[in-house]
Amino acid sequence: MLACGAPRRLFSRAIAGARTDLHSLAVRVLVVIPTYNEAENIEAILRAVRGALPCAGILVVDDGSPDGTADLVEKAAGELGEVHVLRRHGKSGLGSAYRAGFRWGLEAGYDACVEMDADFSHDPAVLPSLVTRLEEGYELVIGSRYVPGGKIPNWSWYRHLLSWGGNRYADIVLGLGVADSTAGFRVYAASVLRRIELDRVRADGYGFQIEMTYRTRQLGGRISEVPISFVDRVAGESKMSWVIVAEAFALVAWWGVLRLVRGARRRLGAARTS
Repeated sequence: MLACGAPRRLFSRAIAGARTDLHSLAVRVLVVIPTYNEAENIEAILRAVRGALPCAGILVVDDGSPDGTADLVEKAAGELGEVHVLRRHGKSGLGSAYRAGFRWGLEAGYDACVEMDADFSHDPAVLPSLVTRLEEGYELVIGSRYVPGGKIPNWSWYRHLLSWGGNRYADIVLGLGVADSTAGFRVYAASVLRRIELDRVRADGYGFQIEMTYRTRQLGGRISEVPISFVDRVAGESKMSWVIVAEAFALVAWWGVLRLVRGARRRLGAARTS
């Protein structure tokens, strides 16, 4: 378990062959959890996150849940410690919630921000594996379903094909070098979040995950993938829709065109100076 009260220090690349574990990790981590009507899950997920990362801050970004999700978070905060809720009025989208949460974390001085769902599709027990990878010099660590060891045990072949195909499409068009750019279980170093300029990120849903991956790659951030097992939500209803999927495909095509244009301009400039 993470040793609380350790002095803060900047992320550093671990010495080759050295072992990094949670006992030696002395960085401030904020787990950002967006919610809308998650009263059935929220108390359990907060306890599970606290068990996995005892010293992490937790920020629930609630989009005006009428089922009282935010009130349950405030109630649990008294027992669990360093649990916060950011109340927003109305549903503004997943990407908007994460941007708000990341800004909150940067302003509060956290060294890393985790993003994860409230519905147990992301296993909190994996959090230490994601966070410790930052100590190896990575600025984005993705909980991946499509690297060796990753799996989705209860999906139909059709959902597998759509998800895998979408990731391959994004990888090829944008040159990401990432197997699971649509994954929503990940951790960012504060250093790359500051360079990304969150106000310029516009996408939601799958598109948000792809855009953040693409911007990290463009900015030279090192990316690592950790295998996870992804399961569908235990309680509540899915927030994903075909509109969000279509948005992601359209945005990837647009970013791909811009990438080609920038490449052509660079080649033309190089030709003119040679």
